[in-house]
Amino acid sequence: MMKKKSIYASRASLVLILCQVISALDVPLDSKLLEELLQPPTITQQSPKDYIVDPRENIVIQCEAKGKPPPSFSWTRNGTHFDIDKDAQVTMKPNSGTLVVNIMNGGKAEAYEGVYQCTARNERGAAISNNIVIRPSRSPLWTKEKLEPNQVREGDSLVLHCRPPVGLPPPIIFWMDNAFQRLPQSERVSQGLNGDLYFSNVQPEDTREDYICYARFNHTQTIQQKQPISVKVFSMDSLNDTIAANLSDTDIYGAKPVTERPPVLLTPTGSTSTKVELRGNVLLLECIAAGLPTPVIRWIKEGGELPANRTFFENFKKTLKIIDVSEADSGNYKCIARNTLGSAHHVISVTVKAAPYWITAPRNLVLSPGEHGTLICRANGNPKPNISWLANGVPIAIAPEDPSRKVDGDTIIFSHVQERSSAVYQCNASNEYGYLLANAFVNVLAEPPRILTPVNKLYQVIADSPALLDCAYFGSPKPEIEWFKGVKGSILRGNEYVFHDNGTLEIPVAQKDSAGTYTCVARNELGKTQNEVQLEVKDPTMIIKQPEYQVIQRYGQVSFECIIKHDSTLLPTIIWLKDNDELPDDERFLVGKDNLTIMNVTDKDDGTYTCIVNTTLDSVSASAVLTVVAAPPTPAIIYARPNPPFDLELTGQLERSIELSWIPGDENNSPIISFVIEYEDGLHEPGVWHYQTEVPGSQTTVQLKLSPYVNYSFRVIAVNEIGRSQPSEPSEQYLTKSANPDENPSNVQGIGSEPDNLVITWESLKGFQSNGPGLQYKVSWRQKDVDDEWTSVIVANVSKYIVSGTPTFVPYEIKVQALNDLGYAPEPSEVIGHSGEDLPMVAPGNVQVYVINSTLAKVHWDPVPLKTVRGHLQGYKVYYWKVQSLSRRSRRHVEKKILTFRGNKTFGMLPGLEPYSSYKLNVRVVNGKGEGPASPDKVFKTPEGVPSSPSFLKITNPTLDSLTLEWGSPTHPNGVLTSYVLKFQPINNTHELGPLVEIRIPANESSLILKNLNYSTRYKFYINAQTSVGSGSQITEEAVTIMDEGKMAGILHPAVGAGKGYSETLFAASPVMHTVTPTFSKVQPLYPRIRNVTTAAAETYANISWEYEGPDHANFYVEYGVAGSKEDWKKETVNGSRSFFVLKGLTPGTAYKVRVGAEGLSGFRSSEDVFETGPAMASRQVDIATQGWFIGLMCAVALLILILLIVCFIRRNKGGKYPVKEKEDAHADPEIQPMKEDDGTFGEYRSLESDAEDHKPLKKGSRTPSDRTVKKEDSDDSLVDYGEGVNGQFNEDGSFIGQYSGKKEKEPAEGNESSEAPSPVNAMNSFV
Repeated sequence: MMKKKSIYASRASLVLILCQVISALDVPLDSKLLEELLQPPTITQQSPKDYIVDPRENIVIQCEAKGKPPPSFSWTRNGTHFDIDKDAQVTMKPNSGTLVVNIMNGGKAEAYEGVYQCTARNERGAAISNNIVIRPSRSPLWTKEKLEPNQVREGDSLVLHCRPPVGLPPPIIFWMDNAFQRLPQSERVSQGLNGDLYFSNVQPEDTREDYICYARFNHTQTIQQKQPISVKVFSMDSLNDTIAANLSDTDIYGAKPVTERPPVLLTPTGSTSTKVELRGNVLLLECIAAGLPTPVIRWIKEGGELPANRTFFENFKKTLKIIDVSEADSGNYKCIARNTLGSAHHVISVTVKAAPYWITAPRNLVLSPGEHGTLICRANGNPKPNISWLANGVPIAIAPEDPSRKVDGDTIIFSHVQERSSAVYQCNASNEYGYLLANAFVNVLAEPPRILTPVNKLYQVIADSPALLDCAYFGSPKPEIEWFKGVKGSILRGNEYVFHDNGTLEIPVAQKDSAGTYTCVARNELGKTQNEVQLEVKDPTMIIKQPEYQVIQRYGQVSFECIIKHDSTLLPTIIWLKDNDELPDDERFLVGKDNLTIMNVTDKDDGTYTCIVNTTLDSVSASAVLTVVAAPPTPAIIYARPNPPFDLELTGQLERSIELSWIPGDENNSPIISFVIEYEDGLHEPGVWHYQTEVPGSQTTVQLKLSPYVNYSFRVIAVNEIGRSQPSEPSEQYLTKSANPDENPSNVQGIGSEPDNLVITWESLKGFQSNGPGLQYKVSWRQKDVDDEWTSVIVANVSKYIVSGTPTFVPYEIKVQALNDLGYAPEPSEVIGHSGEDLPMVAPGNVQVYVINSTLAKVHWDPVPLKTVRGHLQGYKVYYWKVQSLSRRSRRHVEKKILTFRGNKTFGMLPGLEPYSSYKLNVRVVNGKGEGPASPDKVFKTPEGVPSSPSFLKITNPTLDSLTLEWGSPTHPNGVLTSYVLKFQPINNTHELGPLVEIRIPANESSLILKNLNYSTRYKFYINAQTSVGSGSQITEEAVTIMDEGKMAGILHPAVGAGKGYSETLFAASPVMHTVTPTFSKVQPLYPRIRNVTTAAAETYANISWEYEGPDHANFYVEYGVAGSKEDWKKETVNGSRSFFVLKGLTPGTAYKVRVGAEGLSGFRSSEDVFETGPAMASRQVDIATQGWFIGLMCAVALLILILLIVCFIRRNKGGKYPVKEKEDAHADPEIQPMKEDDGTFGEYRSLESDAEDHKPLKKGSRTPSDRTVKKEDSDDSLVDYGEGVNGQFNEDGSFIGQYSGKKEKEPAEGNESSEAPSPVNAMNSFV
């Protein structure tokens, strides 16, 4: 009794250990990591098990292994230790286990025959190689024998035996003559698998004396030949002449003529034979027969088919070859030899055995101390292989004991392993046909975490596409991975991220705000490490103007546009294709920056043109079709459809064919391309014309195929490029004879409409398919898999028959055959149908719900028995609905959702659940009839989740030291809100962030007044809601406290709460940040208003800007008119919700009034403001080059220069020194310094009235640098260069930010660069 208890206890512990098995660690294939980790030996290369060597060359027995530390090697020979140092002919390669036996310096290969095995060993274990059997190849000479000449009568069979010497490996046999030419082979003469040459019957041309059998030994590259064999064939005519010459006239004797003979098998002999082949090998079966005429061989498999894709016939079908044989190929194969006189056959019984092959080979295990694991070794074969285990090359029964190891047949179970448990285990699977040997190590490691992904690796993705950030890691025990956004960000959680087991962080839909630095942290009990990666999110590439469909006349010009918009940091390439292929290599195709132009278009240019835009991250394309038409005809030529053909004639009438001929009508200046022939069946469908065929325009006769029992009439239609002609007059009628139907109905189906019937339907034959009168159908059916006779009924020309009284949902074999008065159609094929379905009888049982997270649950159920489905199982439907929200405790209208799971699935996922809610569900089985009963309702609840972001954040009432914040509660609280967290920090004029202040606010608050803030300071605010699960996503906003009121003149404040687009000049206050402790209190929300309307006027335009406080998405308009005028206000609509607008087309020197309003809010307008445009500049319209005073001035200057040159020449001749150069050197004026070629040129002039520039921001380089130095590249786009008298400046988004003068101060140039050249307008004005 105690013994039984111990057995049960051991079995229980074994089950417990199996249940506790943990997946082994995966070691990444990182070269640096693999070099550092300790690892038992692994055999990487070894010689084949059966190794035949060339006895004339050195023997190289390979054995390579890897491990850490590097392994040492030893060998056994024939089961005993092989001492390499004692054999001078044997050496081992350095840092390797490969042996080299020196045969070329006196060694004999025969002395080294035997079985060799290599062992690779280090401190972590020992791996062993296969048993390598070394045998030198042999190519013995042919034994001498006396060969008698073969004298054969014509028509007899003959076998020439080769009998090659036994070599290693076996030689390749072929027959040749004395001239080293291969002897021709055919169905009559062929070589067998054993090398013999078989003649099914000999002919006189077979007479020769040089039939020579050759044996080629590949290993030694030698060829041995047999002595020539002589064959002499006696023909019947020559034999009769010889007999007649040696006998008297009275002797009546003569050789019998050549007689034909039925087949007789030459090989194999007898009626049956057997053959055994191994799985995976090539099966070769041979049958060679004698006979006259020469027999033909055919192969069949009794009770089965020859495998379709693995069967080949060789040697004129005398050899059957099946590759990659398996146990299923076992059976009886029959070869049949047949000629006109009879047949002979032979049955070969094939048995496929199998050397061992792997089902599950053992795999290396990397474990942490204290973990569990298993090594599994499963193999199959025929007969079943025996499994044995070794540890470090020693049978496990006698190996040192390891308490963490337990052997259970083909499995070794490890529990609570320690570092000393590391070892290499060998699994040996063997039977009488071979063996398999596999090494698998158990490596117990204790390693701190390592992150293998490169530091600061950059990932780039397109917006709205997935982003995968790698964090390849290794550690033992397996580290836990956490991700953070930014260096000091909070841990990433929530449904917007997917965390993969390999450490990869997936952002399913990356947005612009997803960009930034992400930190991956790996930790286990031995340590912690982290790594940062960078994510950049790029704008998608778009084709904003696609190529359009074009119709162009021949020899014209056509252009396709492909204008794109792309991320500024990506470099796009544009490729054009024609009909999905490269453009023709033709100079007529001109590819521009954003267009494709085709010059001198021809007919072959017709097709589809595709524009493909590629960047390193994405690709888009657009296509358009080009249709080329003929040029318009000259008035003198009229193109029209052809006239109809005429004089149709029928000739050569047969039962199934007839010849039709006709005369074409006038082609009307457009050649006839083709003729279309149509027919009318006056017997079945009078008045309806059907398409028959189409022939080229050069053909006027056609042979037409006909069907039986049709009264044919034909007509012909001519076709040219313009169109189709009218049909010709019908030909005479021709009635074809009746015949049996050629075909049976198609689309035969059997589907029950009720649980007790079978509705058989088919598509009826059309009238001309009946081939004769009296069309009917023979409908036959019988229950499948039941030994019943066919039940048949003949019905009229219908398409449905109902069989009543059938069992519910059973399979039936069905066939429908057509017949008419002349007989039946061919035997129809059978189809499988089913009688009617009924509703399922039972509901799925054992319904279980597993809540995975706050928005996802998994439901399991037991499948219903198939007998209770009573129909085709289509799947299962899960009905689920929300009962109530646990946070709001309010019930609402129940909206049931349905998920269908196809097939016999027993589980499914329920996505899209709402957090912190109560749900119910039930499951039903579905067949073709409908749904079965529902399972009992199952109630489950989803846990709390993190809330969504607050619905809005508004910042109002800016004062010198306070701001008012208002926010809305989250649209989806996803639980019970516990608080709000508000964070804010100042931003200085260099966009640097100041210290972060955090305030926790009760969940029932929705507004806050922050006091004691710095005046004229920009702040950034962040707010998010929290539940007990954690913080939700945050919403951000920016605002500015106002300046001292005495400094506000002429300064326009940006819209409060705009959050972006501020000019840097607003923050020119002292960079010292005065940190104070803010105070806060509740406020009431303000009503909408528009205030601080400000104007900045130029000569013919003005920039209007304002501040808006109120709901988001307001649509603004600007009204203006001449000040003091009674005219109606003019109205301009603002595009979008911007807070600025440019009024254009104003009159210079005129005072205007302006006000701003919002659509949909009656009386909601700002106060009026008055501005005046600048005076007109007449000098811009004057061409001074044509003015008389200008021409006179130039002449005076030229005369003065000439006089100065003369004076200089005279002074030089007198030896005097001209003092101007010294004065210039002493008083250099930057205004008259020569302009350098690279930085002294005039800037490009650009009109401010261009539509494309109305709302474009200025380039960042357009502002004057802090050191007041003006450079060419920094000032090309400055408004100062483009006008005089302008009293305002615009920031990057077009809003007015301050006053400035139109003139530039003269500043010294930086370095050796010349000063900035004046604009063309200023240059001309100053010249006057």
